[in-house]
Amino acid sequence: MTETPTRRRGDTRARIQEVALERFTENGYDQTSLREIAEDLGVTKAALYYHFKTKDDILESLLSQASTALDELVAWMRAEPSTRERRLEMIHRLAGITQGVPGDVMRCVQQNEVALQNLGTSLVHDLKVRLWEAAIPDEASIEDRLRIRMAVMTVLIANKPGNDLGGTAAERTAAALEIAEDLVR
Repeated sequence: MTETPTRRRGDTRARIQEVALERFTENGYDQTSLREIAEDLGVTKAALYYHFKTKDDILESLLSQASTALDELVAWMRAEPSTRERRLEMIHRLAGITQGVPGDVMRCVQQNEVALQNLGTSLVHDLKVRLWEAAIPDEASIEDRLRIRMAVMTVLIANKPGNDLGGTAAERTAAALEIAEDLVR
């Protein structure tokens, strides 16, 4: 079966994003050039330009992907009253998101916090605030407000880049979920 041009273009675009995200996270956003991304892909800079004109364009496309997943989680949480079961489900869904591309993007943003400040990128902070606001009922006590914030932070800390907690990502996530479940009332 022959692939359609749209399919190939989408695959190439996704591969560029994947390689760029890896480079941005490992080497730093400021230290990565389009030339290096093109070399890693085995394509010319002109071929890369067909999909993305700048590395800012690549980053924006990655941020958009992450924002979509997180927006869906916030919308899901806001769709019904915030019960303990719903807050626990939100924490578990957040843990799942941090294991995929959105989590990789969040780690990249955290890793490059200083470099990305100039771009006005506040994805991780905005995410935390939006999740807290969606999960905390208006009548929640200060203690309950603090508990949900700590639960969200626990999941995010477990998946922070350069994690010195030890263990595998799966072990850190399992530990974070156990702690977060104890926090959520």
